[in-house]
Amino acid sequence: MGNLGCTVVLQSLSAVLFLLCTITGVSLGTELNFVTCGSVIKLLNLKHNVRLHSHDVRYGSGSGQQSVTGVAQVEDSNSYWSVRGPTDAPCYRGTPVKCGQTIRLMHVNTGRNLHSHYFASPLSSNQEVSAFGEEGEGDHLDEWTVQCGGSVWKREEAVRFLHKATDALLSITGEQYGRPIHGQMEVHAMSSPSQHTLWKAMEGIFMKPSESPAGSRVSSHPHTEF
Repeated sequence: MGNLGCTVVLQSLSAVLFLLCTITGVSLGTELNFVTCGSVIKLLNLKHNVRLHSHDVRYGSGSGQQSVTGVAQVEDSNSYWSVRGPTDAPCYRGTPVKCGQTIRLMHVNTGRNLHSHYFASPLSSNQEVSAFGEEGEGDHLDEWTVQCGGSVWKREEAVRFLHKATDALLSITGEQYGRPIHGQMEVHAMSSPSQHTLWKAMEGIFMKPSESPAGSRVSSHPHTEF
């Protein structure tokens, strides 16, 4: 598809998202200053100024699972992640994510979850980070704990993501791939906190908390995800 076609598609998508937000009560702007369950966001690595990214390209070594990288492009739709709870602890849509809470991050375009394990990453030989599962369902190695300084994950705040099963932090240290993903940076996990492990919520669709009166019952079947 040419540049003109891509522009038309993106403009149409933006209009649909705006209409959806108006109808369902979500925020595309800066009204919410915290991240909520069910939100679809991009995550920026503050040290290297790249966004967490994935695509249907598999690693040629290690696990062979779907690769996760960092990209400089702001507009890439493959950098959207949905904030979800683990399977045994629902994350009700619109609820602020607490510091210390365990979440899953599902890659929107492929339905696979941010994942880690003890395979070595391709470039730095740190702990591999991949995307795993089908239609949002994987296993316990998809679980990450949000590390932040207050009571909830604030959008303007630098946070860390601790892989629950291995106690390693989501990280980028600057190694770059060649073909077929030339220039994209390796994402991996490391045991020690540093400037390389700091992330910030950026663009996205942020689900608003319920505005129902305290104690009222909104629904007998509350939504947990998109």
